[in-house]
Amino acid sequence: MKIACVGIAVQDRIYYIEKKFSNSGKFVSYDYREVGGGPAATAAVTIAKLGGKADFIGRVGDDFAGKALLSELESYGVNIKKTKVYKNAKSSQSAIFVDKTGERLICNYPSPDLLDETSWLDSINFSQYDIILCDVRWHKGALYCLKKAQELNIISVLDADITPQDILSLAQLSSYVVFSEPGLLKLSEKTNIKQALDCANNLCKGNVYVTLGGDGCGWIENIQRKHHRGFKVNVIDTTGAGDVFHGAFAFALANGYSGDELVEFASAVAALKCESPGGRDGIPSLEQVNIFLKAQNNHGSE
Repeated sequence: MKIACVGIAVQDRIYYIEKKFSNSGKFVSYDYREVGGGPAATAAVTIAKLGGKADFIGRVGDDFAGKALLSELESYGVNIKKTKVYKNAKSSQSAIFVDKTGERLICNYPSPDLLDETSWLDSINFSQYDIILCDVRWHKGALYCLKKAQELNIISVLDADITPQDILSLAQLSSYVVFSEPGLLKLSEKTNIKQALDCANNLCKGNVYVTLGGDGCGWIENIQRKHHRGFKVNVIDTTGAGDVFHGAFAFALANGYSGDELVEFASAVAALKCESPGGRDGIPSLEQVNIFLKAQNNHGSE
């Protein structure tokens, strides 16, 4: 089982503060972490920590941040040989503020040094992959790879978060479209989640899902609207939870999971991640997920 994760890698600088966010003010951070992030890159780490094989296909600069990003991905077992490194270029970075409830505020700097061109992707043999997962932050790269997945009859997953570009063309090429709540509302131009999901289901040719944070995950299966309420855990930091969900979702798909089981698995992985600070350290192993799910199911049957 091998999965391609196409998109961005970002150096995250995470500041932890005691107070809940307000519109303005000065805050003192009681903890600080500098770690790798980015939707596709963190999804790749998730797949590797679960025991799968993941290639990160994206772009970084040859600066200190870029070197740190690649070194961290390698340390988790992600293959970085298909990552494009631009010379004399800055890598993308984010400042993330996490409050005492675990919620976060993100300010992202997408480096203009990382070119949109996709010609270098021609050298990659995409037929080797069981799943191709794309985020929407590198639009041209996602478009190229989703077309390639369709051409090769490979299952594709789109991490459909909010972005300045219109992502409809990407969503319509994907086998599974897993929206964030803001991403779904923007694409559908609706204000109600149920109406937005129905709209996306009509617009997209594949299966549509929406992650709802602490409220779980909703989706439409065989015209039937479904919902998984999620798991109650001790939330420390929600940074990267959506990215982890997408990686776990792709891993589960590649291993034959379907329906409720697919969403339950991805939800469990994302929930367990939230019990630790940072975007990646808390990502569980497959054994940890299975133990957690068994305990949840046993508790539910009591």
